Amino acid sequence: MSVTSASAPAASRFRSGSGRLCLDFMRTLRLRGMKGATEELATPEALAAWVAQLGPYPAGTAVPAPTEAVLRQAQGLREAVHTLLTAARSDSGPVGCPPEARDLLNRSAAAAPPAPALDRSGALAYSAADPVEAVLADIARDALVLATSPALERVRACGGPDCAAWFLDTSRPGNRRWCSMETCGNKAKKSTWRSKHESVSGG
Repeated sequence: MSVTSASAPAASRFRSGSGRLCLDFMRTLRLRGMKGATEELATPEALAAWVAQLGPYPAGTAVPAPTEAVLRQAQGLREAVHTLLTAARSDSGPVGCPPEARDLLNRSAAAAPPAPALDRSGALAYSAADPVEAVLADIARDALVLATSPALERVRACGGPDCAAWFLDTSRPGNRRWCSMETCGNKAKKSTWRSKHESVSGG
């Protein structure tokens, strides 16, 4: 499946709301495995913008663009997250994760995550010597914890036919179908209404 590269989205345009940092990170390969799959982290600047938006740093924090090598590391980590969670959701469980993916996740998770500090106003703020590397460590840790926790049973694939996003279903009944009601859920409702309307009109 060919993957096209997207120009770096504006900082507020990266998708979030999956319920877990590692799942939000997986979404940066839009339409994974589908026609039109798009790489949203095509440049170091795009990775820095993602970290600035979804990382724990204070609003307005300047995140320097990483090197091309770090960008490739981040893309590899994202695929390792997908590999791990795919295995964890299968009959094999986390033990089915290939050694290469497991080792990459473990190495990334061993780096220092963003450090919290309480300021004079009582607000909590996070910082890191290397903001990108620290968030990558957070992503790896989040994936490892999710893959080995009961929460994994609540990880769902979006029911939208034109969406490949995964999300954590935190609804009380546990029957959420869409990654977002505002996007895929709304599209599905409109499609259902249109089909019923056309059926009635045709009858």
